[in-house]
Amino acid sequence: MSDKLQIIFHAGAHCTDEDRLLKCLLRNKDDFSAQGIAVPGPGKYRTLLKETFQAMEHAAPAEGARDVLIDAILDEEIASRLVMSNAHFFGSQRYAVGDGQFYPDAPDRVAQLRQLFHQDGLEIFMAIRNPAAFLPAVLQKATPPRIAETLGQCDPRDLRWSDLFARLQAAVPDVPLTVWCNEDLPLIWGELLRTMVGLDMDAKLAGNFDMLAEIMDREGMQRFRGYLHQHPEMTEAQRRKVMLAFLDKYALDEEITEELDLPGWSQDLVEELTELYEDDIDRIAGMDGVRFLAA
Repeated sequence: MSDKLQIIFHAGAHCTDEDRLLKCLLRNKDDFSAQGIAVPGPGKYRTLLKETFQAMEHAAPAEGARDVLIDAILDEEIASRLVMSNAHFFGSQRYAVGDGQFYPDAPDRVAQLRQLFHQDGLEIFMAIRNPAAFLPAVLQKATPPRIAETLGQCDPRDLRWSDLFARLQAAVPDVPLTVWCNEDLPLIWGELLRTMVGLDMDAKLAGNFDMLAEIMDREGMQRFRGYLHQHPEMTEAQRRKVMLAFLDKYALDEEITEELDLPGWSQDLVEELTELYEDDIDRIAGMDGVRFLAA
């Protein structure tokens, strides 16, 4: 039997980082591996886990199934921590909203994960996004009838990310959750990556400011890096204040402006959804068993 692992599963949500987190982790793969942290490529586990969970809908996993899976995923790599990522883990983008809630199948999927990796430490990491932006994004490629069907099933004012996390906790109370706002990702990028792999906040990391570079012009990034070089002793909180100051001057407006457009939506509704989202963030940050990464 393989040794007990700490398994970190990044489960999206859809239309948040678009695999950027995974790509940045893979850039650091060799350094992580030297410290007992495995970040396998997604081809090693996404299809494998999907097929395993489909089989588990009909029968309990066979004895030894966990060890066979771990051996296939690690491929002889020695690790005490395993990091995996799949935005479709709770269902495809089509099923991101259903039955009047976010990810209706999520509790069952995490329960399967817990059953399969029963001997291991398991954590779920997940981003949330303002429903006023999330719904248009996940329905962007949907047909008009599909959009009408989805929006007809629920009032978007009733959708709460906190409800999803409460359902997950009811299904698997021993699985901690780490949650963050996708809107804050450029500011918390380094903290999130290090938290995911279990490193100190001052550990070196390739791609530490990848997300910031996407929303700041080139001159701003050069000046920002120069400022960091001149002030190497800054804390994470101080770095964030510096990021905000540079973004205030050098942000790329087209990269930080979101299209919030669905049939029948008004500006008043968008503002109402945003206020409800901000209230929901406060609720999530106060939930037991949830580590909330705030900017």
